[in-house]
Amino acid sequence: MSKMLRAIYGSDKTPLRFGNLEIPCYVLEDGTRVLSRSGMQRAIGYTGRSGEMLTRFVTEKNGFSPEIVAGVSHFIPFIRPDAGGSQSATNGYEATTLIDICNAIIDLNRAGVLNEIQQQYAVFADIIVRSVAKVGIIALIDEATGYQYERENDALQNILKEIIDDEINPRRDTFPLSFYKEIFKLWNIPFTAQNIARKPQFIGHITNRFVYLNMPAGTYVLDKLKKKTPKTDAGNYKFKFHQSLTPEKGWELLKKVINTVEAFASISDTKDKFKFYINEKYGQKTLFSYDELDRLAKDNEVNKPQKALSGFDAKLKTALNYNPKK
Repeated sequence: MSKMLRAIYGSDKTPLRFGNLEIPCYVLEDGTRVLSRSGMQRAIGYTGRSGEMLTRFVTEKNGFSPEIVAGVSHFIPFIRPDAGGSQSATNGYEATTLIDICNAIIDLNRAGVLNEIQQQYAVFADIIVRSVAKVGIIALIDEATGYQYERENDALQNILKEIIDDEINPRRDTFPLSFYKEIFKLWNIPFTAQNIARKPQFIGHITNRFVYLNMPAGTYVLDKLKKKTPKTDAGNYKFKFHQSLTPEKGWELLKKVINTVEAFASISDTKDKFKFYINEKYGQKTLFSYDELDRLAKDNEVNKPQKALSGFDAKLKTALNYNPKK
């Protein structure tokens, strides 16, 4: 007898959601993505307690393909984590089986072979199919369970190919100044042309940590962009990282992160609030010391006080600001 596999990602608290429908989902130690057997039954509208409902329905109702019948007849036993740190054995189905069953139920309903109760299954099946295509269910489960951050290198390479362009485009749009204006506000940095022109290390760290690292596979994307972008003899990058992103997907993903981070900064009146919003949205990927950013802001003197006015200039400023009503 083969060893029962353990679920290394997922729990009842991380279900796969289709609107109001929820299905417990897991990733097993061999990488198989599975859905809870009872959860799949509930997802298509079954409200009874029998764990054999789906098997009986598929095997007894004419019209299901041999592949689907075989799929529900041979469920996957595995060990799942329970509340309080305990574990228990349960059964599940390979994830894409759900889409196959839902498509078959919809076809049977159109053919008029389902009874009144079974027609309700078709309603739920339609909701599920409309919510996710078969090619997308793996990504949805990985996101729900957190497994997306532990994918194999070849999967990450596929992401990189869709995001990073083969050729550098020097004409690609730049970051909007409004993004930096909101960030400068949180560090009490005057948003002036002089400060922007300096392009201190502070700006580079802000851009990398809050934007590039929060893109899909952010650490890998940023590392790839650094390696791809050539440097000058002085060691500076010749191009901006975003100029290597593909216009179809890479740049669109970048803009989405920029807009989100800018929105968080605009509604935050302190760095702590901004940090809270960032961590709520992007999780552990951006947990780092803000002391480093504070140091960089000071080291680059972007907030350097203005030179003291001469006696004459001070009197002139007072005269210009004179208000006779006061």
